[in-house]
Parts: sequence; C-alpha cells; structure tokens
Amino acid sequence: MPNRRLAKAQRQRPRAAAWAAALSASVLLVTACSGDPRGDDENVILIGVSLPLTGDFSEPGKGVQRGYEAWVEAVNRNGGLLGKRVELKILDDQSAADRVVQDYEALIALDEVDLVFGPFSTRLVIPSARVAEEYEMLFVEPAGAANEVFEQGFENLFYAAPAVANDHYNHLADHILSLPEDERPQTVAVASMDDPFAQSTAYGLRDRLREGGLEIVVDEEYPPNTTDFSSIAAKINASGADMVIGGTQYQDAVNIIVQLRQLDYQPKLAAFSTAPTNPEFAAAIGARTEGILSPTGYTPDAPYPSNVEFVELYQEMFGTPPAEDEANAYTTGQVVAAAVEAVGCAEQGECQERLVDWLRENEVETIVGPLSWDAQGRPEGAHLIQQYVDGEIRIVLPEETQEAEFVYPKPEW
Repeated sequence: MPNRRLAKAQRQRPRAAAWAAALSASVLLVTACSGDPRGDDENVILIGVSLPLTGDFSEPGKGVQRGYEAWVEAVNRNGGLLGKRVELKILDDQSAADRVVQDYEALIALDEVDLVFGPFSTRLVIPSARVAEEYEMLFVEPAGAANEVFEQGFENLFYAAPAVANDHYNHLADHILSLPEDERPQTVAVASMDDPFAQSTAYGLRDRLREGGLEIVVDEEYPPNTTDFSSIAAKINASGADMVIGGTQYQDAVNIIVQLRQLDYQPKLAAFSTAPTNPEFAAAIGARTEGILSPTGYTPDAPYPSNVEFVELYQEMFGTPPAEDEANAYTTGQVVAAAVEAVGCAEQGECQERLVDWLRENEVETIVGPLSWDAQGRPEGAHLIQQYVDGEIRIVLPEETQEAEFVYPKPEW
C-alpha cells in the first residue's frame, strides 16, 4: 500500500499545486471573509469543513454543523486534541457540487487546515472525497451512505454511521415479510428524489419487498428542486397502494405528505428517509405523525457513555435533543479524534496516511456504538427502525432494541 500511495502522490502533487495556484484568485474572497480561526497560534488544530448551509440541503446541513460544533466544544472542554485547542473553519457550499470542490481545495491548499471533515449528502461527499484523495487527506464523513460512494475506489474515506443506505431498511423489510401473507401489505408506491442516498434507502427497501412478493404499483423519481408533488401524489392516491415509501431528504417529504393528505390517501404503512428524524418535521407537516417510519443510526436514549455526555452537552448548547444528522457529525469527530490520539499527530503530509492505516485496523467506540469498516470505508453494522408512537419517535425494530411496539396499520394522518 505505501508504494502505491507514493506513486499516486508523485502523479498528483503537480496537479494539486496547479489547483492551488488557480484557486488563489477564485476563492480568496470566500476564505478571507470566513477568517482563519487559527491565526498565528501553533497550539491550535484547524479542521476544515464545507457544508450546505444554504440551498436544497440546508436543513440537514445546519444539523451537521451543530453536531460538529458540539464535538468541538466537548473536545476543548476536555483539553483538546494532543493538548491543542480544536477550531473549525466552515464554508457554505450552497448545496452545489462545484462549490464544494472549490471549498475543499481552498481549505487544504490555501488555508492548510490540519484535518478535514466531510459535508452532508452523497451528492457532495463524492466530489469532495475526490479532492481529499488527491491531497492524500483522511476523509471521515457523516452523510455519504449510498453505494455509489464506496464504488469510487477511495482509499481514505470512512463513513461515520452504522450502515450504508441500501441496508437502512433491512429490519423493516424482515418484519414485513415475516407477517402472514394475508396480514402484510400487498402493494407498494415509491417516490424518490434523484439523489444517490435517497434512492439507495428507498430502492433497498423496494427491492427487498418486491423479491418477497409485494407488487410495486407506483415507482416515481423527481429532481432535487421539486416543490410541486401534485402529479406524483395523484398517482399514488389512484393506485390505492397499501404502503408508501419516500426516498426523501426533508422538504420534499413534507410536501409529499401534505399533498397526499389533501387527497385523503391513507396507507397502512408510510416510510420516509431522513425527514422524520428532524425536530421540525411534525410541525412542518401539520398533521398527525402517528405510525410514520424512518431508519436511523441513532437514538438519544442509547446507553453508550459518550452518548449520554453528548446528549447533555447538545441540549445545553442548543436547547433540544440531537437528531441523527447531528449525531453522525459528532461521530465523525469521535472517529477522527480516536485516530489522532492513537497515532499522535494531526497535520497534512505523512501523518494522514498513518491516520488512515490506523482506522483500517481498529474499532472505534462512538455515540452510535462501536464502528469498524471494510476496505472501501463501509461501516459493518445495521440501522434501527423508528416510528412515531404516541406522538414521539421511538425505536420499534429490531425487537431486542425496541422502545415501543410496532404500529400496524398506521393510523390516519
């Protein structure tokens, strides 16, 4: 591996230098406006991040920002990393792939950050991971869960969550297919954003159910900027599907549910990725959330010691319990910190390879439980299934972890 990396580095460094020179004019304003938290202080470890704080992914992007900020606060309260204070430099990629590339090139080549954390969404993780790979930087990320991420040949990437997107609904699929045939749903409607993560979560469940004998009666895809779901909602309503699956982020799920309610479509099961974990979800749909399902890699009630500390700190800082996006961001920090403390370094150069090699060989204790990865950076765990029960979102599957009984059929929304 080291020889291959050395050859790769020799090929890529001229390109990296050229990028840095080209970027100095195009992104200087961005970095200058953001400021350098490190300044001349050598007793600071500076971590660079680009997040979608505006645009299509701004809602979960801000959640990731809060999670990163909570991790920094926790680390600094406990003496920092390697005895140094940790600072973040966060840029707004505006939910745009070209902008996220510019941001990470600037953070690494111009600002010379010591470490980088990943952005939100598979759409932004893949292009930013390419930049990190070119500069031979460790790249731990909180939100690139689609299979596409792990098919790029990245050597430095690790996903900081329990499972990849295609497997998020495995426990739900197992439960549905375990029901007697005359009790389980028979027909399924699917609507998914044209987004690798959203599609992977929805299609993973869709394919499992189809293989189990359920009929897929609607299978729609829509662009990320869609706001009018009336035609898709009409197709789902006309199908009379027993179950609806939404491959969603946040606002799209809210809009779909609102328009399905207007048509008085009442499925026996409804599952949406990401959106139900957002604290604003219930108020946004303006309806009864009872029975709505979503996969999650996190619950604030998890008994892991670091999670108890995280929940207390997060509530102190932001006034509400953390959700999954915030937790995955905090987990990203925990994973990187474990490698830094074990290896004893945090800077660009040869240190990055040592951090990567350590993570390849070790398990890390986190707020979502112990994490380890395969050679492509896939976590080797499973997601939980949560459902709104008695007005609160609770873990319902698998049975050995459930906080409430699985609700089926879903009450009217």
